[in-house]
Amino acid sequence: MKRHNASELPLSSSSQADDGRRLLATEEAEDKMDKYDKGRVRCSRLCFLFALAATVSILARHCYDAGLGRGDSAGVVRIEAVQHGLPPSVHRDRKIVPIARGGEPSESQRSTSAPVDAGDDASSKPSASRSDESANGGKTSSKQGSPSGAHAHTKQRGGHPFARALAAADDKDDLCGGQYIYVHELPARFNKDMVQNCDKLSPWTDMCRYTTNSGFGPLLRAGKGAFQGNGNGWYDTDEHALDIVFHERIKRYECLTDDPSLAAAVFVPFYAGLDVARHLWGNNVSARDELALDLASLLTKSPEWRAMGGRDHFFVAGRTTWDFRRKDDAHAEWGSRLLNLPAAKNMIALVVEASPWHLNDVAIPYPTSFHPASDEDLFFWQDRVRALNRSYLFSFAGVPRPGDAKSIEGHLVDQCKASDSCSLMECSTTGPDNKCESPASVMKLFQSSTFCLLPRGATDTRRHAFDAMLAGCIPVFFHPASAYVQYTWHLPKTHTDYSVYIPEDDVRKKNESVEERLRKIPPATVRAMRDAVVGLIPSVTYGDATSRLETTVKDAFDIAVAAVINKVTKLRRGIVEGRAEEEKLERYSWKYPLLAEGQKAEDHHEWDPLFN
Repeated sequence: MKRHNASELPLSSSSQADDGRRLLATEEAEDKMDKYDKGRVRCSRLCFLFALAATVSILARHCYDAGLGRGDSAGVVRIEAVQHGLPPSVHRDRKIVPIARGGEPSESQRSTSAPVDAGDDASSKPSASRSDESANGGKTSSKQGSPSGAHAHTKQRGGHPFARALAAADDKDDLCGGQYIYVHELPARFNKDMVQNCDKLSPWTDMCRYTTNSGFGPLLRAGKGAFQGNGNGWYDTDEHALDIVFHERIKRYECLTDDPSLAAAVFVPFYAGLDVARHLWGNNVSARDELALDLASLLTKSPEWRAMGGRDHFFVAGRTTWDFRRKDDAHAEWGSRLLNLPAAKNMIALVVEASPWHLNDVAIPYPTSFHPASDEDLFFWQDRVRALNRSYLFSFAGVPRPGDAKSIEGHLVDQCKASDSCSLMECSTTGPDNKCESPASVMKLFQSSTFCLLPRGATDTRRHAFDAMLAGCIPVFFHPASAYVQYTWHLPKTHTDYSVYIPEDDVRKKNESVEERLRKIPPATVRAMRDAVVGLIPSVTYGDATSRLETTVKDAFDIAVAAVINKVTKLRRGIVEGRAEEEKLERYSWKYPLLAEGQKAEDHHEWDPLFN
């Protein structure tokens, strides 16, 4: 409505006094209106400022809920570019800073509470609607949103369900592109319930103490013995606790996503090792297979599975492959049928000992007692073992196995007893007095020796191989199945760089002296091998991921996850490019990682007689 000033107001036929009163009233009204307008302007400005502040607050809250500030979200991580002490023109590294997921627990809390199941985290909850949306035009409600350029590349990749994941891998602006992990949601009976009922995990061992501290077990106190020094990062870790250790690390992985269409791989948090251990010594084979069959049924019905038939899925079991390869329902036959199930054959199974004749499992290191929380702890330990004065040429921790035809442990015990250059620790098979189960005793033994003898035991591999490397002791293997065809992701392809190989038959049939064989190695070669072993310590160690400190080296977990992602990505690119997948024969599964460029699995190899 237009406002008029006094000169524009019409004059009436009233008296002059009335006109004066009207004029005065008009001026007063004008003053009031001016004051009102000024107040309204001030109010508008103030309201604008309030509105602006509210908008900023809402946006900040939205980002927080989307994962930028909430630790339990799997949506986004904060990635910062930082310099590490060198000018920008010389060196610049990117550091991935993980967001604290729900706050870091205190030492007392981690020592007493069970690990949190991924099914309880927002990061692991799949959504059928999200998966359907991703398959229909790439629309998604993922909290990290779409990587730039992801949709533009989807059509170019033939509309495959994993098109967005490959596009993310090619997105140079997304530092998590090609590294996203999606954690499949599983009911608590597949993981969390086992930990809460830890007293039922083993008929002989109190596994409850080993499920504490994210699967690391009780803290070991530093002293003047095996852990001399700062003593940080040492735990009494059970070698079969890898299921928990790996899952806890996955929860703190820097590039988790709640959008399966962006995932470079899908992690299945099934504690297969803990599950089967409850039933291995019983006659109820149905109980051994129950959860495995339930898992297969659950996974194969999920939209995440249909994307690649499960070939982008992986899980971890802290036991050997032989605990999961029962062929029939005979009560006397060992293990469950997990790895023989069709669904499991499509997945990547990470176990502590793989089969040389099956393609669907891969060996990763046994967990040792050392879980450093920082680079400094790790570097301190490497410097310590590198500088040790080793009083024995070689050592052996084992026990004769007279009923085992393939075992040479009895021969090695005899040779060690006959030599002043050997330190022997004879193990008992069971009981609390078994020194070979004591981390302090084993580390003290291996730190005193230049070489550590590591024959096959009850199975082809043993945790002591990694204890030896952790102690800076050069491993001596007697069969390639003990390491060389097992841990191909974590150990060098050229085994002579870090270890000594003496064929079993040289000891068993030829009665060759191990001591004489070792004394023939030149001192310079021994020093180079020890340096190589010390350099391998990070890659065979599972670090403590609860630390917020920067890590510049890759540990066993990092290497395993990167290798899984590389395997899945390579398969996906082959599908998109129309390349036929290499046909592999299971009987040569041990040989494929050893082949040089241009070699074929059918070509002769010196170890063929050992695996045929």
